[in-house]
Amino acid sequence: MATAQSVFLSGIVLGSLYAMMATGLSLVWTTLGIFNFAHGIFMAVGALVAWQVGTDLGWGLGPAAGLAIGVAVLVGIGFLSELVVVRPFLARRDVVLIAVITTLSASIFFENGTLLIWGARYKQLEPLIPGKVDLLSTAISAHEVLIIVIAPLTLVLLWLFLKFTRIGSAIRAVSQNRESALLMGMNVSLLYSSAFALSAGLAGLSGILLGSVRFITPSLGAEPLVKALIVAIFGGLGSLGGTIGAAYVIGLLEAISVYFIGLYWTPALLFGVMILVLLVRPTGLFGRKG
Repeated sequence: MATAQSVFLSGIVLGSLYAMMATGLSLVWTTLGIFNFAHGIFMAVGALVAWQVGTDLGWGLGPAAGLAIGVAVLVGIGFLSELVVVRPFLARRDVVLIAVITTLSASIFFENGTLLIWGARYKQLEPLIPGKVDLLSTAISAHEVLIIVIAPLTLVLLWLFLKFTRIGSAIRAVSQNRESALLMGMNVSLLYSSAFALSAGLAGLSGILLGSVRFITPSLGAEPLVKALIVAIFGGLGSLGGTIGAAYVIGLLEAISVYFIGLYWTPALLFGVMILVLLVRPTGLFGRKG
């Protein structure tokens, strides 16, 4: 029936967005061993840059230019953020705790910066593709179809980059054994910055795609950051494939939950499911020991 199909498509759209968000978080955790709590504000900054570049109220260069420049700017911000808020503390034994403090501080800094630059008024991006599409006997916006297509394509490209390029292989090597990578002469600091930049680029892309569905505010990424954390932990920290699989599970579960029990109780249900999974599998649904 049409309602079930609508719920299913809604879950796939949510899962696609969560997959990109959580994969960025998981990439930083896998490579650097820290959580980046500025990931949410990176989404908002990406959407606001795309709004500034692409809309008629900004520079009017069009949605495609906004998307490209927004992602590029976030890659640069991610690279510089690792230099400033993470790298000075990597040698510390309590780096995980310090990174929580520094990335949260960076998040506050960026959020207040966006308020000063763009103000607090709601903004929204134009859909990258306007109109509606009939899919599975129900209507869905063409932009949401684009999200369903772009997310797995982006993640496949990320996998190919990590698997078959020199820099990608080096990032994987550093994530597996930092000391051995140093002994082999790899520039570990540059690889850490590259992983952070990739993560920020994924956050920016997620924010831009989300900015055509929701209103853009400096706090746009706050709720998605929590969902991305749930997905990353649920799927298994350090498992990029597990994170992607968990994103679609969580997306479908959220869509079904919103339909049957409402928006208010859905976050509690998601946290409850995550806790139950961790009680049975402490490494996450798809995580592996060691």
